[in-house]
Amino acid sequence: MLVHVWHILPFALAFALPVALLGGLVLYLLRRGSLAATLTVLVLIPVLATLTGVLGISGFMFTPMLTTMLVVCPLVALVTVPAAIVLGRAIARRSVWEREARERERAGEAARRDLVAWISHDLRSPLAGIRAMAEALTDGIVAEPGEVADYAQRISGETARLSGMVNDLFELSRITAGALRLTISAVALQDVIGEALAAQAPVAERKGVRVLTEAAGWPVVAGSDPELARIVRNLVSNAIRHTPPDGTVAVRVGIEGDEALVAVDDGCGGIPEEEIGRVFEVAYRGTRARTPDHSGGTGGGLGLAIAKGLVEAHQGRIGVRNHGDGCRFEVRLPLAMP
Repeated sequence: MLVHVWHILPFALAFALPVALLGGLVLYLLRRGSLAATLTVLVLIPVLATLTGVLGISGFMFTPMLTTMLVVCPLVALVTVPAAIVLGRAIARRSVWEREARERERAGEAARRDLVAWISHDLRSPLAGIRAMAEALTDGIVAEPGEVADYAQRISGETARLSGMVNDLFELSRITAGALRLTISAVALQDVIGEALAAQAPVAERKGVRVLTEAAGWPVVAGSDPELARIVRNLVSNAIRHTPPDGTVAVRVGIEGDEALVAVDDGCGGIPEEEIGRVFEVAYRGTRARTPDHSGGTGGGLGLAIAKGLVEAHQGRIGVRNHGDGCRFEVRLPLAMP
């Protein structure tokens, strides 16, 4: 038996080895191809190498053993190749899913780091101001009634800013955790927008920004009144904050198909193209808005992220584009069923 094996071994290697080498070359060329194609070639290599080795040993003489091998090898390929294709596609889908999951995890971790950094900075600023003014009042450095009243008013304003940031964090945590529960009903946008504009009127007046409303009709949408008001309030607050004094913020309302459209135009001068895709990211405020102002309307850079989460919770869409001398935020919400 050993002598027979030693006799046929050179012939088997002479015929099978080139097939294996050719298969290795094909695998190298497919290294950036699909996983299913790679596994298919990997399955075919031993089958073809076995077949050519048997042919070489038999001297291409069709004996019963060779005939059996010629039947068995195609049957093996017929079974293993489809299995390799199915397995390759399944592994490829899982690999893609795992890669996307890792990318989402990294993006989420980066967003959390950014959020912590931004909020830490924004919380320190009002806290430092409150502490300094409280110490001035306690030490008697400020004693005149007018100055005391001014300090008290400023402390109240800084406290309101802190409260707003905490509320924003709570709202954002509910949205991202999926704990937001909406009570859906038919809501008239006229009432929602009127309430939101009334809440932002003092801020706009202090800054000298005009707020206009244009309606081609007042649609009724399916939504939750408080959350819809929060969406409009955040968008209008953002528009006022980025519009220069004597500028104009326009809120336009209309109906497009089976959706209500709310567009908020500002005079921010436009958003750079490299930043326009990031305006709804948590704590992102753009290169021209890194330092919070003290107009009463600045939060922790969470307003647009909250607005986006609330719009999507209503099965709506939100987007932004440059428009005129500023930019336009557009919200589309499903109309209430009659």
